[in-house]
Amino acid sequence: MARAPAVQASTGAPAARPRAAPGWGKARVLAVGHSTRPLAELVALLRAAGVRTLADVRTIPRSRANPQFEGPALAAGLAEAGIGYVHLSRLGGLRHARKDSPNGAWRNASFRGYADYMLTPGFEEGLTELRALAAEGPVALLCAEAVPWRCHRSLIADALFARGVVVQHIVGRGRTRPHRLTPFARLEGRRVLYPG
Repeated sequence: MARAPAVQASTGAPAARPRAAPGWGKARVLAVGHSTRPLAELVALLRAAGVRTLADVRTIPRSRANPQFEGPALAAGLAEAGIGYVHLSRLGGLRHARKDSPNGAWRNASFRGYADYMLTPGFEEGLTELRALAAEGPVALLCAEAVPWRCHRSLIADALFARGVVVQHIVGRGRTRPHRLTPFARLEGRRVLYPG
């Protein structure tokens, strides 16, 4: 099977989006960070974006500072609002970088570790779970950090971009912004690398 040519993202100009990978079709994927918001505010953001299911991509769905975002409390609050909740642990962060990491452009060791994890079968299984959710309606990825580029969900968005899916970052009630491929990312077919 021939591999698609590599696409290098360049500063200032986003890379051309690849064709949608099989099974993704017109999947609608959004992303949001819970930050320190009240649960009602998060629910309002999700409703305004038409989200059907919230996919929690935190490795451990806990928050000592914001108990409304503990997994069970969050699931219950979303259920009352008619929004589904799924914890996708296979897409969770807190991964360790390999000694021979091909992702040396990441200075942040945790982002480099996550980029390495994106090359594993476990990450692919997580994307398969996400694709099944997205087939049922709009799904939003949730992590704690409010700013997308400070969170591993931006790397997940890069992986989805490589599959022809553009993630919409929720930036306000009724407002989204399309994800732009990380400038130093390199696409090799459906793989995303961040070479040093």
